[in-house]
Amino acid sequence: MQLAAFRRATDPAGTRRTGLVVGDRSAWWLHAFPDGTDLIALLAADPAEREAAADAAARSDGLAPADVVLLPPVYPVAMRDFLTFESHVEGVGKGMQGAPKVPDEWYAAPSFLFMAPHAVTGPYDDVAMPPDTDRLDFELELAAVICRDVRNVTPEQARDAIGGYLVMNDWSARDVQGREMKLGLGPSKGKDFATTIGPWVVTTDELDDCRDADGFLDLEMTVKVNDVRVGGDRSAHMGWSFEHLVSYASRASWVKAGEVLASGTCGGGALAESWGRSGLLTPPPLREGDVVEMTVERVGTIRNRVVAATEQVPSIVPARRRVPEGV
Repeated sequence: MQLAAFRRATDPAGTRRTGLVVGDRSAWWLHAFPDGTDLIALLAADPAEREAAADAAARSDGLAPADVVLLPPVYPVAMRDFLTFESHVEGVGKGMQGAPKVPDEWYAAPSFLFMAPHAVTGPYDDVAMPPDTDRLDFELELAAVICRDVRNVTPEQARDAIGGYLVMNDWSARDVQGREMKLGLGPSKGKDFATTIGPWVVTTDELDDCRDADGFLDLEMTVKVNDVRVGGDRSAHMGWSFEHLVSYASRASWVKAGEVLASGTCGGGALAESWGRSGLLTPPPLREGDVVEMTVERVGTIRNRVVAATEQVPSIVPARRRVPEGV
């Protein structure tokens, strides 16, 4: 089942509805659930109850893509971005830290950072060029939507907390990110301007036949810039499964319904990986007018154009330097 958040093209801004998506990337339409239907509650519902609600929605008139604006499927209560693709860690590490290999600490546990949930954008929204960067990059990721609160769960128990999956583009200003990480912080301002998620949530049962022998989802992941394929990987190359990620995040902590947990960038899923391996800015950083399209097999496609910024931002104030005593 594919569940989307949307508004009709004629709805006022701020309207949010939940719909059932029928079809695929080439031809789909949307059937609305009753007003007030909560997408996270649908994901958490008993499967039979969810199917009955979907059957009822499917009997309503369908809406064509031109009739709707797809919104971020969820406005997350929190977002965690993991680092699960070994090849990506190796490639980016060469460029940002000069690391000759993946550090031993990576293998010990599935590390993550917290993201800015208010920065999410819709699957087809324009993304404004952030300030202070000459190295705008994309990051191709698969993400899970949490549908029930958990704490201290095993990977086996964690599966029931995962309501479904979506595509994520964790946009990154690499030069800003590099400055922050030299201080052992972040990345934060290098990433808090936009994170695209969508186009909808695919429920877990739809992907049960896509698991490998170890239970990892095995889906093709690709990214194009201006309709030219520039990278990709398979989700089965994650070092940990999503069940492992939920379990680790829940250690002595709550993982709450409405959170989004992301895989981290797949191998070949970011320009910075190529930059790190070659030492050159090839392919070049993103520029205004570039269109980034990401597809995860059986999940969907998001497509965003980079546009000029229209807002004025305040200047950065440098630190007041400490004057040494006795000077």
